Amino acid sequence: MSGGMEWFQAAVLGVLQGLTEFLPISSSAHLRIFPELFGWEDPGAAFTAVSQIGTETAIILYFARDIGRIIDAWFRSLFARRSRGGASARRGRRRRGYDPTDARMGWFVIVGTLPIVAAGLALKDVIENDFRSLWIIGTTLVALGIILGIADRVGRKERGAADLRMRDAVAIGAAQALALVPGVSRSGASITMGLFLGLDRPTAARFAFLLAIPAVLGSGIYEWPSAMEEGSVYGTGPTIMATVIAFLVALGVIAWLFRWIERRTFAPFIVYRIVLGSFTLIMLMTGTWSAL
Repeated sequence: MSGGMEWFQAAVLGVLQGLTEFLPISSSAHLRIFPELFGWEDPGAAFTAVSQIGTETAIILYFARDIGRIIDAWFRSLFARRSRGGASARRGRRRRGYDPTDARMGWFVIVGTLPIVAAGLALKDVIENDFRSLWIIGTTLVALGIILGIADRVGRKERGAADLRMRDAVAIGAAQALALVPGVSRSGASITMGLFLGLDRPTAARFAFLLAIPAVLGSGIYEWPSAMEEGSVYGTGPTIMATVIAFLVALGVIAWLFRWIERRTFAPFIVYRIVLGSFTLIMLMTGTWSAL
């Protein structure tokens, strides 16, 4: 691959990563399907993981105040003197300078991250090879699109952030672990479970994004040496450029998405998933594309 083409392809994939990471349509599926569409080489799981550092940096910046407050409350709660008294105890904690809802959110993110960490370490080789089959990606795009549609339709959407419980964090964390399979979508799986649990759309999306931060950053840092080593599809410079582009694009997408879900459903994303997944399966069945 010529140097100029390498940089161009990496830039396109960076834009694609930024556009798709937080929408429930699977960024990893797009980074696998679109190179196939244009006859490019599969960028690989390592490139995908590193480029996601850019999008997660965008979510950290977007939620910087919330994250700072949650971390501060979590640490303060570790050293707060335990006391009885229900509402009076909660008022006492607030007088100490933090909200127990924020402290609980810190624990929810920690516990909810454990399933994907365990699954990611156990299935590393499968993720980097077998899971990148277009048969799997096309099928999961359609299947989770249908499931998300059901959740968006039947979910009560009555619960906000203050109503989150540890069992919700465990269930949403388990759903997030399914996103190790390209085509599932990290945000899509987490939001779907949140809707089934009765969370409103903004709360489900916000928790899904916060929950993804430690898992995605950890994965990106872990895969960094593989993405940068000699023989990788894109070299160090193009990969870093793609990560920066993904960060810039993702900032706009996050703001847009929260405005959208305040007033509208996930219907367009559901339809898009089903169409893209069906197209992928048709291309495979006709022999136009190969699965790996």
